Amino acid sequence: MKREYKEDIIASVTADYRDRAEARRPFETQWRLNINFYMGNQYCTATPGGDVIDVERDYFWQEREVFNHISALVETRQAKLNTVRPSLTVRPFSSDDDDVKTAKSSTKILNAACDKLGMDGLLTSGTMWSEICGTSFYYVGWDSAAGLEMDGVGEGDVTVSVVSPFEIYPDSIFAQNVSDCRSIIRARAVDVGEIKRIYGVVVEPEHIDTMGVDAAAVGGGLTAGSTLNKICVSTSDKAAVLIERYTLPSADKPDGEYAVVANGVLLHYGPLPYVNGADGKRALPFVKQVSIVNAGCFFGSSIVERTIPIQRAYNAVKNRKHELLNRISMGVMAVEDGSVDIDDLEQEGISPGKILVYRQGATPPRMVETGGVPTSFDAEESRLLSEFTQISGVSEIMRSSAAAAASMSGVALQLLIEQDDTRLSLSAEYVRIAAREIAKHIIRLYKQFGSDARISRIVGAEGDVELVRWSASDISSDDVVFASDNELLSTPAMRQNMMFELYKMGLLSDENGKMSESAKHKFMEVLGYGGWDGGVDMAHVHITRAESENVSGKLELNEFDDHKLHIDAHVKFLLTERPKGKKYDDIKAHIAMHRTELERGAAESSDGMRRDTDTTGKEIL
Repeated sequence: MKREYKEDIIASVTADYRDRAEARRPFETQWRLNINFYMGNQYCTATPGGDVIDVERDYFWQEREVFNHISALVETRQAKLNTVRPSLTVRPFSSDDDDVKTAKSSTKILNAACDKLGMDGLLTSGTMWSEICGTSFYYVGWDSAAGLEMDGVGEGDVTVSVVSPFEIYPDSIFAQNVSDCRSIIRARAVDVGEIKRIYGVVVEPEHIDTMGVDAAAVGGGLTAGSTLNKICVSTSDKAAVLIERYTLPSADKPDGEYAVVANGVLLHYGPLPYVNGADGKRALPFVKQVSIVNAGCFFGSSIVERTIPIQRAYNAVKNRKHELLNRISMGVMAVEDGSVDIDDLEQEGISPGKILVYRQGATPPRMVETGGVPTSFDAEESRLLSEFTQISGVSEIMRSSAAAAASMSGVALQLLIEQDDTRLSLSAEYVRIAAREIAKHIIRLYKQFGSDARISRIVGAEGDVELVRWSASDISSDDVVFASDNELLSTPAMRQNMMFELYKMGLLSDENGKMSESAKHKFMEVLGYGGWDGGVDMAHVHITRAESENVSGKLELNEFDDHKLHIDAHVKFLLTERPKGKKYDDIKAHIAMHRTELERGAAESSDGMRRDTDTTGKEIL
C-alpha cells in the first residue's frame, strides 16, 4: 500500500468521524441529560452549545432536594422487560428430511451459543442503555482466539458485546435501521496498550474530549453539584480514540470496507470481515435495540426524555411546599429597626423560654402571619404523579405492588396488570426483535467460520446434558423465528391458569377420563414443577431413555420399562424425524415388542394369572 494511499484513508476516516459526531451532537447532549436525571443530578440543563451545566440557586435559602421518580420508573420498566427472553428456533430451509434435521441441530447449536455467551446478561445490559438513552447496540463478531485451544491456537468462537449509543455514528441520522445505513463508525477510547496487543502497532495517546460514559461515574454515582458532561472511558494520557468504519459492499468494493484508525495511524484496512447478512451477503455487524421508535430517525427516544419536564416540576412543587412548611414552623419575625440585636436574633432565632430584650419605647417584635399550606400544592403534586403514570406506562400497581383499592376484585386487578403489560409490550417486542437478529448473526458466523468439527454442550430443561458434534455443513438455514409469544402478553401466571382450565374441561385426559403419565409430566413441567415428585421424575427418566435409544439405535427391552411411555416416545420419533431404511424397521419392531409386553401386563392384571407367549405370539397356559 502506498504512503499517499494510507494517508488518504486516514484523512477520510478521521474527517468522516468528525462530521458524523457534529451531526449527532444534539442526541448526545440529550443522552447526557438523561443520565444526569436518572442518577439524581436533576438541577442541570443543556446549553445551545451542546454542554450540560448545573443550574445555580436563585437564593441561598432555596431547597434543592431531588425526589427522583425517574430512576424508579426506569428500574420498574427494566424489571418487566427483563422477563422478555424469547425462545428461538431455526426454521428449516425446506420440508426435506435432511433440512428438518439440520434445522433442529442448528437450534441446539444456537441455544448452546446463547448459553455460553450469557445472552440474558447481555440483553439486560442492552435494555438498561435503551431505557435510559433510547437506543442500544450489540456488536456480533468472531474472536479467532476464543474457544478450545488446539496446539496453542484457539478454534475461534462468536463474541457478542453491548455497545452504548455514545460509540455509534451512522452515515445518516435519518436512516431508520442499521440495514438502511451504508456505513457505520464505531469510535471509543481504548488504552494504547490494548491497541498494541490487538494490532501490534504503537499508537501515541491523545487528549479525549467526548467519547463514552465514564464507567466510574455511572457505577459510583455523581457527587453533589457534579454534572456528567465530559465523557471518557479512560484517562487521556493513556488512551487514544479507536475509530472503526464499516462500509457495505459497492461496485468498486464488492466485499465492502473495514478501516481502523487511531490518532493518525492506520491499524487495519480490508474488506468487511463477516458474511453475516441474508442470502450470504456481507452486512454491518451491529444490531440495534430501541425503547421508543422515532419515525425517520436512527436513534430512538426514552421514557426519561419524556418525564424530565414532569420531574423538574415535581421537584419544584415539593421544595416550595417544604419551604412554606419551614416558614410556618420556624416563623417570620417583623422587628422595628434598632429595637433588638438583629445578629443575635438571626443566629439563635426564637428558642423556647428565650427572653427577648427590645429597646424601651419601641414596638415589640411580632411574628408575621403566614397562613397554612394552600391545597393547590397537594393538587399539583397529585396531578404530576398521575402524569408520571400516564407518560411512562408504569402504574402504581407496578411500582408499589399494591392494588388501587382494597375492594378490587381479582379479575379487575388482573385486567389492570394486563393493561400495564400492554403499555410495555411495544418496548418488549423491540427486545425480542434484537434477540432474534443477534441469533441470526450467530448462526451465519458459525456457518462462515465453523468449518472444523466442533462440540457444543447443551443443557436441557430438566438439567440433562447433551454433547453435540457439528460443523458448518450441518447449518443449512439461518431463518430464526420465535418459538414463543411475547412474554408480557403471555405471562407464566396466565399460562398456568389456562392449563388449569384445560384440565377442568377434561381436555388433557384420555378416553377413560384419566391423565396419562406423559401428559402428567408435561402438565407439571408447564406449571414449573418438573421433577416435583418421584412419579414425574420416573416418567422423565423413561422418556429420556427412549429418546436416547432413538438416537443411538441401541434398542433394548428392559423389565423395568414403562412400555406406554416408551411406545409414545418411539412413535413420536417415527412421525417427526421420519427415519428411513433399517432404522425405521428396527424401531417399528421394537415398538411391537413393547406393545406385546404391555398387552401381557394388562392380561395378567385382569385375572391375576401369568400368561406367556411362544415365538408365534400364541398364549402358553
